[in-house]
Amino acid sequence: MRVVLFAGKGGVGKTTLAAATGAALSAAGRKTLVVATGAAHSLADALDVRLSPEPAEVEEGLFAAEVDTRALLGGAWPTLRPHLSTLLAGAGVDEVIAEELTVLPGFEELLALSEVQRMARTGPWEVVIVDCGPTAGASRLLALPEIGARYLERWYPTHRRMVRGMLAGLAGPSPSGRHWDATVNALNRLAEHLESLRSLVNDPTTTSVRLVLTPEQVVAAETRRSVTALALQEIRVDGLLGNRLVPALPATARGPAAHWMRARRREQDEVLAALRAELPGLPVRAVQHRAVEPVGLAALRALSADLGAPDDPVLDCTATGPPVPLLAVTHAGGSGLDSEYQLRISLPLLTIADVELSRVDDDLAVTAAGHRRMLRLPSVLRRCTLSAAEVDCAGLLVRFRPDPAVWMR
Repeated sequence: MRVVLFAGKGGVGKTTLAAATGAALSAAGRKTLVVATGAAHSLADALDVRLSPEPAEVEEGLFAAEVDTRALLGGAWPTLRPHLSTLLAGAGVDEVIAEELTVLPGFEELLALSEVQRMARTGPWEVVIVDCGPTAGASRLLALPEIGARYLERWYPTHRRMVRGMLAGLAGPSPSGRHWDATVNALNRLAEHLESLRSLVNDPTTTSVRLVLTPEQVVAAETRRSVTALALQEIRVDGLLGNRLVPALPATARGPAAHWMRARRREQDEVLAALRAELPGLPVRAVQHRAVEPVGLAALRALSADLGAPDDPVLDCTATGPPVPLLAVTHAGGSGLDSEYQLRISLPLLTIADVELSRVDDDLAVTAAGHRRMLRLPSVLRRCTLSAAEVDCAGLLVRFRPDPAVWMR
């Protein structure tokens, strides 16, 4: 099974292109689910059908659904909230403050991603197409499993949950023991679920992101930042779709309208050409602007001719080769305390002005394209200090020197 997430700036047509890809795949005989996670439920409008939170068959082989995060929140939150309150109170937080702190930011998006995972695992789909919200929301959505797991481990580490569970068992059938036992079990299930979501999102052989843009300088700039941010999260981008390309005019066309269309097309071609040059290993496809809005299955299938579906090589991730690892360590020379090590962080489209680095214990905090991630340093670098950093065509190169205070002599 393949999961392809369509993301992009609001208004670029990602819902339409996601629906068109799904329609083309189902017409070719591949069982396909198209599911929308954003709040603006426009997938039903693009398909010209009524949709519900559960997958419904639109035509043979094509199913669609629109996730209702408010309903999910109403069902899941009352069950989890008391456990989080118990967790915070057990950590010494005042009861009133603990109740206020149980409003978790991003919880709705996490539920939406969980629902996508549930649908993907319980249906007969060969391909699951996910229509995500605008780019910033999509990046946050995909980062949430790792962020949630990190915060859960920080608030209540695994070893503490195990000890609490043992103490609850020793406490016997008392109300206090049963209460802690239920809380520990709930937190363990949450930790397992977050890890399962992280594995789905970060598996390059199963999941990838397809970025949709209109060929404009401002939109392309956001797309570049998205490519960098997703690389930092180790989420594979399998291609770019330049939507609403103005048709090329014959040389005989004259007049103000023809002049405007040629100038617009020239600018669009330049934007796409720049992206192809900057991302040589990434497919960049152009989708022609239609005179009539593509609504309904027939129009969507006609539009899919520009998308490469259903014979799309990136639907099989092995066709585009293995992903480049985010981190790679090399010994750059010297020995003992005179050694130098280099940490390569493969981030495309990076400039030195976009990067912030800081050392936090055994982690390296990397901020790039407006997104921050804590990267666990390889063991040899935990005994080193950061000496320099530079940006080149392959990403970020960070240099380390042994720390005399902890380095083995």
